[in-house]
Amino acid sequence: MVATPASPASPASPASSKAPVTARPLHAAPVPVARPSAADMLSVAEPVFEIADLEVYYGKFRAVRNVNMTIRKHQITAFIGPSGCGKTTVLRCMNRMNDLVAGARVGGTLRYHGVDLYDPQVSATEVRRRIGMVFQKPNPFPKSIYDNVAYGPRLSGIRDRAKLDEIVETSLRAAALWDEVKDRLRDSALGMSGGQQQRLCIARTVAVEPEVVLMDEPCSALDPIATARIEELMRELVSRFTIVIVTHNMQQAARVSDTTAFFTAELDPSADRRCGLLVEFGATSKLFSNPQDERTENYITGRFG
Repeated sequence: MVATPASPASPASPASSKAPVTARPLHAAPVPVARPSAADMLSVAEPVFEIADLEVYYGKFRAVRNVNMTIRKHQITAFIGPSGCGKTTVLRCMNRMNDLVAGARVGGTLRYHGVDLYDPQVSATEVRRRIGMVFQKPNPFPKSIYDNVAYGPRLSGIRDRAKLDEIVETSLRAAALWDEVKDRLRDSALGMSGGQQQRLCIARTVAVEPEVVLMDEPCSALDPIATARIEELMRELVSRFTIVIVTHNMQQAARVSDTTAFFTAELDPSADRRCGLLVEFGATSKLFSNPQDERTENYITGRFG
């Protein structure tokens, strides 16, 4: 299990952090409340990831540096930037997928609900259960549609058929796929279209009830119609999950995300090669309309990248 602190911020006891509610009389005069701005609303949501001075090495090569950001609950965060700037590297740090790469090493701090994800006592397996991932290319298992979705719950020890049936249906509905496949659940998932396969992979991810869903360019292999369905699905799923997406499509980031991080690659001052780094992070509407860094403006206006 993920090691958790004894504080109320622990993910194991979210209810303990709630202050008691004092009821107001039914006929009490209404209390005037100033409506917060969109930026203020984004900043008050509960932090899920707090990342400070993150850097990632592959052997002696520093692939990314200077990553500082806070990712908040029930928001979609987009990572944008040119190829080789560290977007996917940072994404893979968030559920410890880089542990599977020989020679990979993570520096700085990456906290999930206050827990250091790279503390030696933290289970990488439990991290990946709570923080699911959808990859660039749809990767359904060579099994039936039903068995793809039921795979994770079965690994978690669920054997009751009625419970599995419920999970499969609920997950396929969440992925907007149930009506398309409910009459062929025993058919091979490999016979589905590319867009259906990607939604199946999303269903497979949410079937184990993670809190966070990471998506690494989930639409890059899809046609515009399938891409639109995935984008619509993300906006529906964010009410249940926190979503982080890597995308090369700036229009997609502008359409679906609440916050955006712009990465670029520059010469590493400590080595004679280029290294990814975070340039700017903030509310998507502000980053696209009024970027604070000239490098961000140059990228989103097409001057480079």
